[in-house]
Amino acid sequence: MASDPNGRPPLLLGAHFSIAGGLHNALYSAAEYGCGALQIFTRNSRTWKETPLIEAAVARFDQARRETGITEIAAHTSYLINIATPDEKNRTRSRDALAAELERCARLGIPYVVHHPGAHLGAGTGQGIATAAREIRGILEALPGTACRLLIETTAGQGTGIGRTFEEIALILAAVDAPERTGVCLDTCHIFAAGYDIRTREAYDRTLAHFERTIGLDSLFVLHLNDAKTDLGSRVDRHAHIGEGAIGLDAFGFFMQDPRLARCPKIIETPKMRGKTDMDRVNLDRLRGLAEGRTAM
Repeated sequence: MASDPNGRPPLLLGAHFSIAGGLHNALYSAAEYGCGALQIFTRNSRTWKETPLIEAAVARFDQARRETGITEIAAHTSYLINIATPDEKNRTRSRDALAAELERCARLGIPYVVHHPGAHLGAGTGQGIATAAREIRGILEALPGTACRLLIETTAGQGTGIGRTFEEIALILAAVDAPERTGVCLDTCHIFAAGYDIRTREAYDRTLAHFERTIGLDSLFVLHLNDAKTDLGSRVDRHAHIGEGAIGLDAFGFFMQDPRLARCPKIIETPKMRGKTDMDRVNLDRLRGLAEGRTAM
């Protein structure tokens, strides 16, 4: 991608963009916002129905990637997938859907697949972790040539969801035992709702040090930058605009200015519109300002 007017390379900053009209349109949308990264769904995220990925769509996506120069792309898996469930029928369906997503992303050349680890639905956290890890390991073993990296996303811990603590995610990754094909996506709203404070420099440093000790920053590949509508430790996942929620603006400056995280694509998943105001543009501009040391809203 082209440098900005000051000669600096673009930030690896982006948003989750729609694939309406074709997967390739998300890349062009990202370019219009001046993004160096983006996230998409490669299919309808709220249905089990799979739309076949035709070669023409793959070719158009590849052309859009070449024309925009955007290569830092993440795909988010369907919200229906729950590989931690004790229900065998739903687990089989989830396993098939996750495997299909990895295959789709491999064909599209998407490097990262972001995945919620699932919910144990009463079987217990330990059992949920063991089940999710077993399923992921089996999927990866069945797809030895798939180049994309599966990233386990940190969760808020709503209901019986697993992945609320760094320790739980570390257990999943250790049991899968495929560090060259797995990693982590850290969501700021989720970790805050899970109880990890990031609002002050001291709290941010403490939380990142905890992540480094437990998982390792070398396993962190994508960041979701979202403010939170609910309080610290609420275990409720509700995204707010950058600087307008319970986390506040300072924390996002810490993430944007941390040199250890410069290589990580940073994706917003905030509400798209406020009336007629395009809030993607507002939130992205706020983050760019924070990266440059500006804090004005």
